[in-house]
Amino acid sequence: MSTAHSFAGTDLVDPPRSSPDLDVRELEKRTRLMRILTRLIAASELGSREIAQRAGLPVQKISDLLSGRLEHLSLDELLILRRTIEPELTPP
Repeated sequence: MSTAHSFAGTDLVDPPRSSPDLDVRELEKRTRLMRILTRLIAASELGSREIAQRAGLPVQKISDLLSGRLEHLSLDELLILRRTIEPELTPP
């Protein structure tokens, strides 16, 4: 008695994913930005509250960034923070 199943006529191939590489690329961008931002914040004379206020974000977002909780910040929020901390080096 065999335990093998017959799959004749069925498609065993997983359906194509939408674009898994895009998720990886976005995560890489967010990780790079997080590293840059944590260094800029450390070198800055601005405190977390001041940075959050200037960026229009909750202070908790700055805390999440400094704690390495990248999943709590979007790419747009990270870019806003970079423009806030380093306005002369980032395009408008």
